[in-house]
Amino acid sequence: MGKTAFVFPGQGAQYAGMGKDFYETYETARKVYDLAGRAAGLDVAQLCFTENDKLNITEYTQIAMLATEVAILKVMEELGGKADCCAGLSLGEYGALAAAGVMESEDLFRLIRSRGIYMQEAYPTGGAMTAVLGLDAETVGRICGETPGTVSIANDNCPGQLVISGEEEAVTAAAGRLLESGAKRCVPLKVSGPFHSALLKGAGEKLGRELENTAVRTPGIPYYCNVEAAQVTESHRVRELLTRQVYCTVRWRETVERMLADGVDTFVEIGPGKTLSGFLRRIDRSARAVNVETVEDLIKWRES
Repeated sequence: MGKTAFVFPGQGAQYAGMGKDFYETYETARKVYDLAGRAAGLDVAQLCFTENDKLNITEYTQIAMLATEVAILKVMEELGGKADCCAGLSLGEYGALAAAGVMESEDLFRLIRSRGIYMQEAYPTGGAMTAVLGLDAETVGRICGETPGTVSIANDNCPGQLVISGEEEAVTAAAGRLLESGAKRCVPLKVSGPFHSALLKGAGEKLGRELENTAVRTPGIPYYCNVEAAQVTESHRVRELLTRQVYCTVRWRETVERMLADGVDTFVEIGPGKTLSGFLRRIDRSARAVNVETVEDLIKWRES
């Protein structure tokens, strides 16, 4: 029998109203949102459940997404849900840390709030990110390396879908060359900074200093990190990997390939949207994807 992984999406899947049915149905979920609010100094429930201008701003998006993911996770765990391993895309890696029991939820919420602020403030103007469709990672990486200025692969999501990040001029130049080299499309993203690029190293280092004062436990189940696309089973690696994750490539395609090789055949996506399930279909159509985004999804998952 194959293994089951809990996986957690990143920024971009958020929407007003996410998690509201869990909040209204389960006391456990309400406690998670309340804890997130105290840790972040915000009304996180209101941020998630009402139409507002903040939800798509990085410093608010990250705490909103993580609170929703952890609220759903804690309800699933309370009802007997278990995974053999876990992983998350970018900020979703903090959801995986919750699933692996690496940190207290309050510490995770405090860290993700700081992470959002540091990333928002690190490079407020002059940065850019562009999705590259229809080219392989090797070609994209080579062209980024040959382009003057700072530009690199931010996300390797699945075959034929990557994201590049860096200085606006360098990203634009690289996108032009990528189109000449056979990319189907290069789509500029509406983001507030050049995330997962060397330009955010300062933000990563600030987060690293906070991590030094945060208690970290040995993972209860293996989690797969973005930076190395490999299992993490020892607590002493966690701080370094989370620090680097802010300014290094999110190697999601390789992460999923490694999980498949390790015997995972069911991926339960916990949180808003179906982004990771879409990536999974591009990586291996034979793997089973399950989404738990709503209470209705939870009921179906328990019955399956």
